[in-house]
Amino acid sequence: MSSLPDHDHVFLAAAHDDHARRTRWVVMLTALMMVGEILAGYWTGSMALLADGFHMATHAGALTVAAAAYAYARRHARDPGFSFGTGKVGDLAGFASAMALGLIALGIGVESALRLFQPIHVAFGEATLIAVVGLAVNLVSAALLSGGHHHGHGHDHDHLHGHAHAGDNNLRSAYVHVLADALTSLLAIAALLAGRYLGWLWMDPVMGLVGAVVIARWSWTLMRDTAAVLLDRTDDHVAQEVRELVEAPGDARLADLHVWRVGPEARAAIVSVVARAGVTQDTIRARLAPVHELAHLTVECR
Repeated sequence: MSSLPDHDHVFLAAAHDDHARRTRWVVMLTALMMVGEILAGYWTGSMALLADGFHMATHAGALTVAAAAYAYARRHARDPGFSFGTGKVGDLAGFASAMALGLIALGIGVESALRLFQPIHVAFGEATLIAVVGLAVNLVSAALLSGGHHHGHGHDHDHLHGHAHAGDNNLRSAYVHVLADALTSLLAIAALLAGRYLGWLWMDPVMGLVGAVVIARWSWTLMRDTAAVLLDRTDDHVAQEVRELVEAPGDARLADLHVWRVGPEARAAIVSVVARAGVTQDTIRARLAPVHELAHLTVECR
């Protein structure tokens, strides 16, 4: 059995530091919006401002976790205590963020359902202004984070999620939090305008329920995809490519194969083959050289 000698286990995304910087900017924007709303709420006595300010606090907390994950992964990237590096720290943060997002969706849903049957007085003008400012902040944040998304690049086999942004689930979780907040602001604006000018008071809780369902769906998708990475789910696409390249010449067959993700753009593989005389570990390595996702390869010839 052989493994590449004298190599490190730094499996962070190529744009890791850029993603971290963008996330920190979004944390600052969200925190400023949160503090501003809470202070304005106390100053004006507005419960709407206070409620939205504390709602922003949950997103600020989740985004802070994402920023901290980037810092931790970079700081410990070469720590030998992590057998396969810190490439999956972002997925762990993404999973935690997805759970927080799910709780936010649940809270919005419950509150909206209560208000549907027990309507309360809404200060439409004040609340609309808050929603517009919140939407603006979230659009700026989304623009910052979307700059770190790579929508499509050649030969990408990351099938664990529908978005192709180099597989960085930490960035994805931050982006989803911003989108969720933007969605709630957009739906709130529509509902508040309908309530103010058409008298449709029921629109506010109905839009809340719609937002809760959409956010819950985003949360579930993110939770499912990050869990797959954390549980070392096989990357079927890369595994199939490995199988074809090893067995195509007809002088070797796979006895055992494990392919899993160790970073946003990196896969590890353990390839065990039964081969004819003359087929060595170096032969198998040469055959697998075109699989650029393989950052850590162990080969066993029987």
